[in-house]
Amino acid sequence: MRIFYDFDHLVPIPNPVVTTGSFDGVHVGHKAIIESINRTARSVGGESVLITFHPHPRKVLFPETAGKDLFLINSQREKIELLCKAGLQNLIIVNFTPEFANISSIDFIRNILVAKLHARKIVIGFNHQFGHNREGNFDFLRELGTYYNFEVEEIPEQDLHNETISSTLIRKSLQEGRIQRANAYLDHHYMIIGKLSSGNEELKLNSVNALLLDIEEECKLIPPDGVYAVRIEVGRNSFKGILNIKNSRYGNDRCKEEIIIELVPFEVQDSLEGKDATVYFSKYIRQEIEFKGVDELKTQLGKDKLMVEELIY
Repeated sequence: MRIFYDFDHLVPIPNPVVTTGSFDGVHVGHKAIIESINRTARSVGGESVLITFHPHPRKVLFPETAGKDLFLINSQREKIELLCKAGLQNLIIVNFTPEFANISSIDFIRNILVAKLHARKIVIGFNHQFGHNREGNFDFLRELGTYYNFEVEEIPEQDLHNETISSTLIRKSLQEGRIQRANAYLDHHYMIIGKLSSGNEELKLNSVNALLLDIEEECKLIPPDGVYAVRIEVGRNSFKGILNIKNSRYGNDRCKEEIIIELVPFEVQDSLEGKDATVYFSKYIRQEIEFKGVDELKTQLGKDKLMVEELIY
């Protein structure tokens, strides 16, 4: 997958089949759109293109209201990895600013989609709107397509268990600790990418390999406090383990430095400190417990390990 960070340094893309959107979560609905543009691109000898935005538009347009408490399913790094796995061929990450937000839908189509990208076809999700004041929609695109010689397609709603899939619905599931439901909506395991550092020293002295996972972005959504079954990938190595979250809920004053994410990977021989890790959430196991000492904690960790090892993931 090729990645571009503006429209002025694009390389020629043959017969681009283009879609736009934030794609937070890269959920099952997003994957349906990517699958559609890839299929169409193959049929016209072209390539798929996604135009996405960073930071999230709501963070820029409504910083004191809708954007203030918006926590995202994916960091930018996570989203790039998921889009690559989904088979997207070209990703354009637009620096979303108030100036960019003021571009009218007709100027976006004429000056960017047509003049810079030479779009062959534009694909949008159900009820998708774009441009200044969200004035652009499917009918508007179709009308301009006849003038600028591009085709337009709308992808219908993607339903799972009779519920419309959306990033908002997934965020709600994660914030309630309903990991398995969120994973079903996502069609992959919820993930956090971060760097590992030294964890609880008392546990280490008692032969428990505890590590801290550092959060990359302030607005990354973190599930509620508690203990979770996870899979940890470091390079080409993969380990089952448990993850404990503390201090995840701070309302409007949440600060990522106060959130503690501690990992205990199983069957690890070498030190993982200082390495990048991708952690995939499988299931919420239990709430936090106050222990009288390290022996009690080790006994509980043993019980947690038995439970996690019985899970298939």
